[in-house]
Amino acid sequence: MGGVYNGEGGRCHRADVPCPLAVKVELEEPVQHTYSLDTHKGSIFIHTLSSASATATQSLYSHRHYPNLMVMEILLERQVTSQEPVTVKLVSSFTPQSKDIRFEAGPDYRGGSHIQGQTTAAEYPGGSCPTVHLIWTPVPVTLMLPPEHSQARWGFILVAASSLDSAEASFDEGLNLMATGSLRPSHEKAWQELWLQSKVEVTGSESLCKALIGCMFYLLSAFPSIHDTSSSFGGVSPGGLSNGGEGQDYWGHVFWDQDIWMYPGIALFYPKLARAVLEYRVGTIDGAKDNAQKQGYKGLKFPWESAVSGREVCPEDIYGQQEIHINGDVTLAFQHYLYLTEDLSMFREGLGSEVIYGVADYWVSRVTWKPEDQKYHLLGVMPPDEYYYNVNDSVYTNTVAKLGLQFAVELAELLQHSVPKEWQAVAEYIKIPFDEEHQYHPEYDGYIKGHPVKQADTVLLGYPLGLPMSPEVRRNDLEAYEPVTDPHGPAMTWGMFAIGWLELGEAEKAQLLLEKCFNNIQGPFQVWSESSDGSGAVNFLTGMGGFLQAVLFGYTGFRLVLNPGNKHFGVFSPQCVRSDTKLHTLEGSAGNTKPCNLQVVLKASGTKIPLTPGKAQVQTCSLNMQLFRPGRKRLQTGVHS
Repeated sequence: MGGVYNGEGGRCHRADVPCPLAVKVELEEPVQHTYSLDTHKGSIFIHTLSSASATATQSLYSHRHYPNLMVMEILLERQVTSQEPVTVKLVSSFTPQSKDIRFEAGPDYRGGSHIQGQTTAAEYPGGSCPTVHLIWTPVPVTLMLPPEHSQARWGFILVAASSLDSAEASFDEGLNLMATGSLRPSHEKAWQELWLQSKVEVTGSESLCKALIGCMFYLLSAFPSIHDTSSSFGGVSPGGLSNGGEGQDYWGHVFWDQDIWMYPGIALFYPKLARAVLEYRVGTIDGAKDNAQKQGYKGLKFPWESAVSGREVCPEDIYGQQEIHINGDVTLAFQHYLYLTEDLSMFREGLGSEVIYGVADYWVSRVTWKPEDQKYHLLGVMPPDEYYYNVNDSVYTNTVAKLGLQFAVELAELLQHSVPKEWQAVAEYIKIPFDEEHQYHPEYDGYIKGHPVKQADTVLLGYPLGLPMSPEVRRNDLEAYEPVTDPHGPAMTWGMFAIGWLELGEAEKAQLLLEKCFNNIQGPFQVWSESSDGSGAVNFLTGMGGFLQAVLFGYTGFRLVLNPGNKHFGVFSPQCVRSDTKLHTLEGSAGNTKPCNLQVVLKASGTKIPLTPGKAQVQTCSLNMQLFRPGRKRLQTGVHS
């Protein structure tokens, strides 16, 4: 139901879908409550109530293999022998109503209750209103454990679908799984299969280990099953699937957060999920065409805030009009996918080429040529640093435009498509602001050095954009922007500064910056807030994506590059901190004062590539690897493509 929105244009938000399994469990006598989240065996949230005479356990999970299915299980266990029954109350907060969906009762199906309805407003005039069907096992007011039984289990299922046929088929599947005892095992198996494709482990620092596991777990929870062929994936919002109502957590919309912040870490391990992100963008091409035409330009203009159609749904018009770097963010994800997988089918049959070429046409129509400096300019934009707007030549925006145009040329040559000369001309002559005197990149034309910055912006030139620059310039950029970046800004920022310092071999500086991220993590379940004071979007997947990239790309120094012969190279330049810092645990040994020695193992061939900190190595390959300390079983990072 992640792609079910209600409201037109700037009022569009993720629709409120009521949950019949919203149940609170109560025992009649005093109890102790414990809560746990099992991320390894299958994303199962467990609430346990323990009394002197009985223990009640409520387990909740959304099925990983069957994405239409949610499950609640109740286990009641007797702690002492008694001739009295044990009764548990199930207090439901569910009502078959929604402020976004007009529900009406449908006919019961195989003992299951059924409601159906449509949202009240389409995303755009003439658009369709999504339909929602809910079928669920009725939940009684009480459950009783008879005197002659020591324990008993009950299972309840909920199905949510966009059509009656799909809802009934999913309910049938759920009942069959329950009847064969396969409901939870099939869910756990699907998660086990998922975890086998990636593993990020460290030793010595429990907080770091939990943070990394939490980042992977919550990000994966927002993506579809690797077996899902429904093409119903609605993208990833900064607040995940559980948030996004009207006025809440960015309304459930999809931003650059998906393509720049969340996507890279997932793409390393899961090419199918990476492709799902690209297919989501392909599905919004018509809306992107409409956006460009409304702005008076050619090609495609992807929305700053996206729902289903690809039409702009940002509540405030200025962002959709000016934060045009979103176009380059989208094409960068496509470029990384090709470099990782060499899967040209995504660009032929999958229409990825239409995205790349359409964005290139937009850039050509959007730039302004100035004869006085013989450069192309992008005027009247808002950079990623949203403290400023209506500025000219945002260095980040111009750089992603340049990269997108260069990739369009490269892709056209690969697919033997004609290359408009304008793509090459704009890519070559677009202005990339640079201050020769101070040897650094101003954030935009006219930026005054030392002025406050909201979040990572210019520092992104080095990573992930890979703009060529000397170590001196890279250092100057970091030193210019780190002190003036808002300490209460979005959580993803500090991971990018950490990567920059790691590139320069300054591991201790990187560690201090990465530690700032922990201010955004709320215990005990590793829930991220957007800001360090707990405000902003929750659970903030964007921050998790930035943190994960700092580990996967920062400490390994892993980069994908293209040489003139169109060969995709994996370059590693690992940087590891020493044992007197918290992140020394990446070495796999809490007592080792030496820099760590890493090696990459290519699973397909068994080829081993030793990595020496501070020294770059190059390997031409389609990547499928594990990263670990020789002689250790820890710190295994699968990179799969």
